[in-house]
Amino acid sequence: MKTKSIKYILAAGLVCCGLNTFTSCSSILDEQPRSSFDPSYFNTKGGIEGGLTSLYAHLRYFYGNGYYLNTLETGTDEYTYAESADGNFKDADLSGVGQVTPTGTVAGGAWGTLFANINTCNGIIENGEAAGMDAALLAEAYFFRAFDYFILVQTYGGVPLDLGAGELKFNTTTTRTSVRNTVPEVYTKCILPDLEKAVNELPDNPRLTGTATKNLARLYLSKAYLTYAWWLENPNNIPTYPETTRDAGQAQSYFQKAYDTAKSAIDNPGPYGLQPTFYDVNVATNDRNKEIMLYADHDEDEKYGNGGQGYGYGSGGSPDNFAYWMTTWNYTQLQAKGSSGAFIDPVQRATDQKLGRPWTRMAPIADNFMAGGVWEDAVKAIDSRYDATFTLRYYTNWKKAGDQKAKDNDWVEGANGIHVGPNEAIFSFVSEAEDATITYPAGTGKDGKYGFGEIAGRSDFVRGVNHISRKCYPINWKIGIARSDVAANGFNYDVNGGSPRPWVVAKFSELYLIAAEAAVKLGKNADAKTLVNVLRARAGKMTYSNNDNETVSVDKSAEMVAATPDVIDIDFILDERSREFWGEGYRWFDLVRTQTWGERASVYHIAGNGFTDMELQTVTRDIPAGYYIRPIPQGQLDGMEMTPEEKTNYQNPAYRN
Repeated sequence: MKTKSIKYILAAGLVCCGLNTFTSCSSILDEQPRSSFDPSYFNTKGGIEGGLTSLYAHLRYFYGNGYYLNTLETGTDEYTYAESADGNFKDADLSGVGQVTPTGTVAGGAWGTLFANINTCNGIIENGEAAGMDAALLAEAYFFRAFDYFILVQTYGGVPLDLGAGELKFNTTTTRTSVRNTVPEVYTKCILPDLEKAVNELPDNPRLTGTATKNLARLYLSKAYLTYAWWLENPNNIPTYPETTRDAGQAQSYFQKAYDTAKSAIDNPGPYGLQPTFYDVNVATNDRNKEIMLYADHDEDEKYGNGGQGYGYGSGGSPDNFAYWMTTWNYTQLQAKGSSGAFIDPVQRATDQKLGRPWTRMAPIADNFMAGGVWEDAVKAIDSRYDATFTLRYYTNWKKAGDQKAKDNDWVEGANGIHVGPNEAIFSFVSEAEDATITYPAGTGKDGKYGFGEIAGRSDFVRGVNHISRKCYPINWKIGIARSDVAANGFNYDVNGGSPRPWVVAKFSELYLIAAEAAVKLGKNADAKTLVNVLRARAGKMTYSNNDNETVSVDKSAEMVAATPDVIDIDFILDERSREFWGEGYRWFDLVRTQTWGERASVYHIAGNGFTDMELQTVTRDIPAGYYIRPIPQGQLDGMEMTPEEKTNYQNPAYRN
């Protein structure tokens, strides 16, 4: 859905509305601070429609932001900080190289953006009916109010429902005090009833491409039921704040509601459905496909598609979609001897989904690619999601170099002295089993040491994924940049910029895993197995090999289904969620919801900061129970006119000075 440029209707009720921790370091908010807002804006149908437009536009201010992705991935069992990481990423890792504090981006999350949007929702809801707006349009505001509060309650625990004018009321005058509601109050007064209303009143089909529908609301309602059920059950005694009692006896009823709601969405898909292969879900040429239920849109052709900022050199701040930078290592530093006798960079950066701008801030944890990991060799052999998640092979493209001397080379010297031509593989990551056949260190380059070796008969230099380091690792292909207007040499002015691709927020496939997780908690093992096998059977099919760049015909669905364990447990569900949604910003929420963050992420392995660092290091993390909720941003506390004691009590206990 394309959205026209519109100033956000900022929530005046909280000081947080002047915060946005995800703008670039040198920028400030466009919005001017003001003490009151004119409610007449929402007294017309045009004003209401403008407000609705902003509800979709606000997604860009955190989805696609690399620092927000960091808060949801670094420190989990998927990612750690990489070689060029700054404090934002080291803080999130909890491994002793940084610290989560109320002043960092880990604390900021999407706090300011979400509360601003919530107040816009309140204004639409309060004034929409009087302006002649029908229930289906109002339901979009109900959906987004619940959507934003759902993120907030998972991130911070209880948060305020009163922005200054009363609970869930549109606020027009700045207030400098705030009271946090409890987690049950946020769920039962807002998230659940708002989503239930949205399910009842949203249309089956979107009114415009990308707008909210009945089944999108079912997805989030089922996920909210599931998350609240876990919170009520509290199997590992994780504390919450503000302190409140939990009725664990209610948990099963909410697990049942989660299961029923997700199954209803699956059985009544409307315009949504699964793509035939996993590759089809994420390839840029198929963006906005029927599996994608919600996205933060960007558009390379329309100047408003990126909040009016365009797509020049990347700003490194919202609303750019620049998250792909963070998971991209600097492949351009590798060199090979060309036919001229000089060393050149055989792989140039390009606006290619496999490549893009190297930033080296987030590195995948090696354990995932080794025996016992979610991408162990047995999985790699039959699960197409591995090939369609990572860039594992790097193809020569030196003809795109700006240096004419580099362009004039006809070939470069590859492994085993074999000549490698244009558009041929020069570097590859291989499996743990294949690593045993590699001769290290052969590599290539002026000093012959890049940590890549040789396998007899192969022309590409290789490195086992069991030796990935903070410097050198597979790129997250799914979120990579792509453009349709690439210059003839493949290197246009936007190669270092934000991606014009939409950031995917919600997928139809998640309904199967929500229902399966609820089924496990309800003791419905057969149902859980049936549900996960739908996605696993799809994962066994491959019609295009992403890393071999060729059409194939592979169907290993039977092997995938046969490899599903007889008893489905939460660990297996979490493994499947990782394989399905790797690196897309789901992981921290998944581990916090299931209370398995400490269990699954407290120890990991990765090699060091250099190309030649090969040996895995053991790293431990300190993940205290109090960290299962993030700190309230310090900017929120500083702006409130409350006593020091009240400010202290407003903060989550684990982060108080």
